[in-house]
Amino acid sequence: MHIRSNDQVEVIAGADKGTRAKVLRVLKSRAKVVVEGVARVQKHMRRSQQNPRGGRLSKEMPIAISNIMLVCPVCGKRTRTGVRALEDGSKQRYCKRKACGKNIGSLSPAKKKKPAGVA
Repeated sequence: MHIRSNDQVEVIAGADKGTRAKVLRVLKSRAKVVVEGVARVQKHMRRSQQNPRGGRLSKEMPIAISNIMLVCPVCGKRTRTGVRALEDGSKQRYCKRKACGKNIGSLSPAKKKKPAGVA
């Protein structure tokens, strides 16, 4: 998946189109993300000892990952991401905009080298 927690994203479809916010959770198995302040619903709570007043609680619901785009932290524009492998064997995400192309973040650490003479 090209989106991680704490990434800045922009909603590109739906009622909250154009909103920029932070990703709170990524639900990989369902291909959805929970974005701060987006897709809010009202949950009605009954009175209880934890919630003595009861009432309506506002919370964020997951939205499809296809409805958001990552915002590049370097150029500040929404972008597609690519993955490139470095010489040490690590992988990193990068901004695919022609003018930018900067590193966005690491995906995997460097691989350990095998000692010489070991098959």
